[in-house]
Amino acid sequence: MKRAYYLAGWSYVAVCAAIALPERRTVAPTPAPAQARPPEYVEAPAEAPAADGATWFRRVKPYCNAVEVHVLQRQSPPPATLDGVGYHAACLSLAGRIDEARKLVDKLPADQRRSAAAIVFDVGHPVADAGDDRSAGPIMELVIDYWPDHYMALYHAGMAEYMLGQRELATRNLEAFLQLYHENDGWRSNGLEVLGRLRDSTAARGDARRPREP
Repeated sequence: MKRAYYLAGWSYVAVCAAIALPERRTVAPTPAPAQARPPEYVEAPAEAPAADGATWFRRVKPYCNAVEVHVLQRQSPPPATLDGVGYHAACLSLAGRIDEARKLVDKLPADQRRSAAAIVFDVGHPVADAGDDRSAGPIMELVIDYWPDHYMALYHAGMAEYMLGQRELATRNLEAFLQLYHENDGWRSNGLEVLGRLRDSTAARGDARRPREP
């Protein structure tokens, strides 16, 4: 009899415990957020070579400086055409690499060198107009080497050399300019004025102002 009461008591305790304890639920673990895959490295496609020198030069002109010009030549070589050589020489000239530019032009057939020099002049002309005499003088001298009677190259070379105190070069180039250019305008007037200063050693030492461009 006592055993029956004992079993009944423990059964009651078990029922109460089952009611009092909260139902255990199996909770699935929250999956960790998927890690974003790093973007695959896709190499930029190689830039298509320019079909002509002018297109190539417009693309690379910002890099025509002493620091970047040689890297540029490896990464984006100019087209192997006459104007490609001309614009390449112009780019080197802007970077101050005049000897390298001259070597490029020298590799052309003799009857094509003047055309390349014309491209160098067109690129260097704004430099001269801006008054950058240290850059303009050598560029214009390169042009004169291949086009000796290019009167505007002679004028700009003479003016730049005058401002830099290179009196013999300035005199030679301005004399040649005045022999070729006979228009009665500001260009000739400036050439005559500066040549007069150069011929008068006292005036040349006392006044090196550049005449106003026409």
